[in-house]
Amino acid sequence: MHTLPAGLQQLIDLAAAPPIAPACDHFFFLRHGQTECNARRIFQSVDEPLSALGLQQAERAAQLLAGEDIRSIVASSVFRALTTAQIVARPHGIEPLVLDDLRERHFGNLIGTSSAQIDWACEPEGGETLAQFVERKRTAIETALAQPDPVLIVAHGGSLYVLVALLGVPIDFGLLGNAQPLRFERNGPTWSVKSLIQHVDGGAAIA
Repeated sequence: MHTLPAGLQQLIDLAAAPPIAPACDHFFFLRHGQTECNARRIFQSVDEPLSALGLQQAERAAQLLAGEDIRSIVASSVFRALTTAQIVARPHGIEPLVLDDLRERHFGNLIGTSSAQIDWACEPEGGETLAQFVERKRTAIETALAQPDPVLIVAHGGSLYVLVALLGVPIDFGLLGNAQPLRFERNGPTWSVKSLIQHVDGGAAIA
């Protein structure tokens, strides 16, 4: 069995208790397209734009999701996520609902430094604690999934970590690539997740 890093395991444990039970039977999740800081594994600010590759990834995700029955799109207000959401929303004619609480964790003074060896349990000066981040994400995800369904959530790698823990879904690191559309589906009380594409674009699964 793969052993998760201690900080990530702490994140999972915090988010898993208690779990959530959305009323919908399926929804979609999309991490934003790649940025230059993603590629370099750097903690990034809220105004970091998508790279040229990230814009291409967002357009591809839009094509993949165009045929899905999506009634609501809920997006992080961070520029890279909102840009991705606006691109994906075009085929559906939906205006994304923007939630500040869907933002990635605020890493304070770590912004601009390497995220290659990220420790989710860290307490960065000027940033959020892990507990604060998880509680904020819990509220945001519950709000997003209460919108008219099926819902598409457009957010961040940290959001996905919290989301799978909230639903009791094991982490699959193969699903953490930028702009990889995911479908979450419920069978009774049990949730599962699958990708709408079968590849990963690489880059750290963070921010």
